[in-house]
Amino acid sequence: MSDPITDAAAPLHDEEPPPAPVTGIAGKTAFYIGSAGLMLATAADSIAVLGRHTGFALIGSIEIVQAAIVFIAASSMVAVTLSRGHAAVHILTDRLSPARRAMLARIANLLGALAVLLLAAGSLILLGDLWNGHERSELLHIPLRWFRLLMIAALVFVAILFVRHAFTRETPEAGHGA
Repeated sequence: MSDPITDAAAPLHDEEPPPAPVTGIAGKTAFYIGSAGLMLATAADSIAVLGRHTGFALIGSIEIVQAAIVFIAASSMVAVTLSRGHAAVHILTDRLSPARRAMLARIANLLGALAVLLLAAGSLILLGDLWNGHERSELLHIPLRWFRLLMIAALVFVAILFVRHAFTRETPEAGHGA
């Protein structure tokens, strides 16, 4: 048998502090867009479940939830990037000097920006190909181009944030570990 864990919540000495709270216009906008999406998804799903038990159906509830997920996903990507809260593994970088750790953090931010810009470019290509196709959902005929546009805007904003984080002096990784 293994030893029981006495205090699972005790922080480790090298543990990073929690991400900073998201503030400012961008943070508040992301919060309200995500909150609206979460409220819409919750309301649609709740009404659909209630309807199944009382005999009426909310037609298209799945489509409404899928549309709301775009709001939730776009806002959460922006919020987590603003707070520098992306997941990171520091198994190797903890053993490096602070200068080298900061350099690798900058490279990671630039690679993150590149990855997100590639996603935005692919979405932009899809948007261009399907703009005149009037792509809509099956039941409710919700136009999908505006959701794709929102996601592209969020991806571009996240890429800009990654680049900004790469070139600011204060990176959380630079002071980590010591």
